[in-house]
Amino acid sequence: MPIPLFNSIASWLLKKRYHQIELFLKYPDEVQNEVLQQLVSFAKDTELGRQYGFESVDSYQDFSERVPIVNYEGIANTIERTRRGEQNVFWPTQIKWFAKSSGTTNAKSKFIPVSIEALEDCHYKSGKDLLCLYLNNNENSQLFIGKGLRLGGSKELYEDNGTFFGDLSAILIDNMPLWAEYSSTPSNRVSLMGDWESKLGAIIQESVAENVTSMAGVPSWMLVLLNEVIKTTGKNHLFEIWPNLEVYFHGGVSFAPYKEQYKKLLPRKHFRYYEIYNASEGFFGIQDRNNADDLLLMLDYGIFYEFIPMDLYGKENQRAMPIWEVKTGVNYAVVITTNAGLWRYKIGDTVRFTSTSPYRIKVTGRTKHHINAFGEELIIENAEEALRQVCRKTNAQIKDYTAAPIFMNGSEKGGHEWLIEFGKPPEDIDYFTEFLDNALKSLNSDYEAKRYNNMTLGMPKVHVAREHLFYEWLKCNDKLGGQHKIPRLCNDREYMDELLKLNSTLV
Repeated sequence: MPIPLFNSIASWLLKKRYHQIELFLKYPDEVQNEVLQQLVSFAKDTELGRQYGFESVDSYQDFSERVPIVNYEGIANTIERTRRGEQNVFWPTQIKWFAKSSGTTNAKSKFIPVSIEALEDCHYKSGKDLLCLYLNNNENSQLFIGKGLRLGGSKELYEDNGTFFGDLSAILIDNMPLWAEYSSTPSNRVSLMGDWESKLGAIIQESVAENVTSMAGVPSWMLVLLNEVIKTTGKNHLFEIWPNLEVYFHGGVSFAPYKEQYKKLLPRKHFRYYEIYNASEGFFGIQDRNNADDLLLMLDYGIFYEFIPMDLYGKENQRAMPIWEVKTGVNYAVVITTNAGLWRYKIGDTVRFTSTSPYRIKVTGRTKHHINAFGEELIIENAEEALRQVCRKTNAQIKDYTAAPIFMNGSEKGGHEWLIEFGKPPEDIDYFTEFLDNALKSLNSDYEAKRYNNMTLGMPKVHVAREHLFYEWLKCNDKLGGQHKIPRLCNDREYMDELLKLNSTLV
């Protein structure tokens, strides 16, 4: 089939899905209620379904009163039973894949169940929807005249007791249809390579000669790959290598610290950036408009959503609410019930609604990745925006960073300590620190109150990390690869002390 004809047919098929998307845009609450009833009905004869009487659940109120909200520790034993071969425990169809969570740098692994329904009706459906929404907004796109450069995790699948585990990307690649590999680069073999540094060279070798029209991956690791592409080829920017490149689909970490560096690699005014919100537990949101900074919450992927206001999170009076009760501007912890057997599961992310008609969100951080040692409630969204402002003011560029509290010691006040690896350092680090402090005050009233007259918090302390520090730290912890992330904000000093110690060693 000629490439232009293939491009036209593929675009037409994907755009047909938009009529189904319009259904949940028009009737979001009804669609979510229907998702809940389908999940409960389908799982009524499982061990968990019998335990909570799913057969007689007729409403959201019934469901919320019977089923407790849980974290991973609360369901680890039942997941382990399924990994050992038991079935029909929390989901009626066979669970033989488990996504080994790599969303944090904690040593403890999580094994997230992945059902055939989750693969087909969530993960693969979302990939099609991402293209559908992009093509709906960009009718002259030539996306399918070339290939998509994908950068996933770096772990192969491993078998244990007849079940398989690995990075979610490995599970997705292992189950993809042949046409999906045909339209992607690198090959499945290279995509699944375990050693990150060997994989990097193999990706470049396979992909540089391809006609790449799109890219997809985590911004921090994709930047490492793209800089290596430039270095290997000796070109000035990516359009000299891939002239038809038109969009970068990104997710996993905030894009804000990296955007200016991408603009230098991709110096074309109308180049598109599209954000996604996915995790091992499911695919949740897609940017549905060009140049938007929020995401459409996808409501028909077999996932039922609930939200806990963060000012109540972890307290005795905490309660989750369905989507039809949320308000804009409030920071919520996300709770999901899924077509892979996660029931009222706290995924650890926080979001803020920018709109309720339709339901659009911004990812604001992690329930554990914040600093609240002194009541300052500093979240990742505050940190990212403050750093964006100070970089613009000081003409600096940031590659990676982390921050942690300085705890009070006798008469010494507390504070925040930042460790930042710069792509381009500021001329004056003291001015950078002062501006960062002022930006945080303007963005967070609790931080501003604690900083008033240095009453509780002193001026933040900023350290300049040596080049490649965070990369070395990830390598030491066997965390190199496309899905691992630096912990941005921590409420303790575990990571900070490790990194400062490594930063002081000679290389």
